[in-house]
Amino acid sequence: QVQLVESGGGLVQAGDSLKLSCVHSGRTFSVEAMGWFRQTPGKERELVAGITWTGTNTYYSDSVKGRFTISRDNAKNTAYLQMNSLKPEDTAVYYCTAADTLTTIVAGASRSWGQGTQVTVSS
Repeated sequence: QVQLVESGGGLVQAGDSLKLSCVHSGRTFSVEAMGWFRQTPGKERELVAGITWTGTNTYYSDSVKGRFTISRDNAKNTAYLQMNSLKPEDTAVYYCTAADTLTTIVAGASRSWGQGTQVTVSS
């Protein structure tokens, strides 16, 4: 059973940056694809970014492309989401997820999720 623990959320102003972290334990991190989703009240969970286990391939939603960067450190069992030029519409709870492939994550079929970290961007 994998455990995922997110951190790094907070309250910032529009244009600021935040870096989220997701610590992975319970399975071999280095062979798992990782991803970040976000959710606001009353809306479905939305894929933000994903990364393969090698780190060579990434995926970004159009809404964050060019502003957010997903990365991973296999030695630290940690995935990251660097968020720059934040906008009020980025306000959401951000969830980390792990799966066997990036395809699984993009399809929204992951079965391993963290508890989420709140990101609030004020205008």
